[in-house]
Amino acid sequence: MIDEYISDKTYSVPLQGLGVGPIGIFDSGYGGLTILEKIRIELPQYDYIYLGDNARTPYGTRSFDVVYKFTLECVNQLFEMGCQLVVLACNTASAKALRTIQQKDLPLIDPNRRVLGVIRPTVEAVGAMTKTKHIGLLATVGTVQSNSYPLEIAKLHENIVVTSEACPLWVPLIENNEHNTEGADYFIRKNVENLLACDPQIDTVMLGCTHYPLIGEQIQSYLPESVKLVSQGEIVAQSLTDYLQRHPEMASKCTLGSSVRYLTTESVAKFASSASIFLNKEIHAEHIDLG
Repeated sequence: MIDEYISDKTYSVPLQGLGVGPIGIFDSGYGGLTILEKIRIELPQYDYIYLGDNARTPYGTRSFDVVYKFTLECVNQLFEMGCQLVVLACNTASAKALRTIQQKDLPLIDPNRRVLGVIRPTVEAVGAMTKTKHIGLLATVGTVQSNSYPLEIAKLHENIVVTSEACPLWVPLIENNEHNTEGADYFIRKNVENLLACDPQIDTVMLGCTHYPLIGEQIQSYLPESVKLVSQGEIVAQSLTDYLQRHPEMASKCTLGSSVRYLTTESVAKFASSASIFLNKEIHAEHIDLG
């Protein structure tokens, strides 16, 4: 539990004299909380705003155009709240919206602001982990259909084979707090076995959804001991640390107060209840209307 040493005080305006605004963390749902948790452990000194577009989740089943539209709305909302740097802690948004926002929208909105995703850091790290050059991907239907992971891996790593398995039931099981049941185990085992059956040479498996760390132990139990399971949280946190070290001009724009603010487009009671599954603690959330 990260609240043992990081306070959860909230604020309404950026801290004066310590930067411009907090770091924005966006997800279509709750899984991005697992990314936020790891980032706050790695970088506890910064302020954060977490925005969950829970009223319109899931994004995975939506078209590229719709995901792009929704993601841009949420990024703009975080920009309006002072964020100079936004992390898309969502694989679907990273796959379907990040590149367009970076190349088309940021130059018009503010070329000095930045939007980062979770796929590129994961791909950069995983290439050095595999010895057989055969990697497995467990992800949502939307992320698998986007083909983003195989495309990014092909850009950075030669001769690596990526085999993907879509796991459509894992997110609803987790969000309904049913992931520790025998029924959940059946589907977890089924998807893992499907993946390994498609390519027995896999020695590294990526979790391509930010919800999946909550069932990491169950997934690992159905993998051979020789297969490494890769979760995104630590990778993204380390990548963000490296980014801020290489870009002190951006780090200087991020306020320092060790605070976090949770925003949701859904019911605050529902968000707080579901968020407790991911954070193992009670949190205070605020409702926000986009637009």
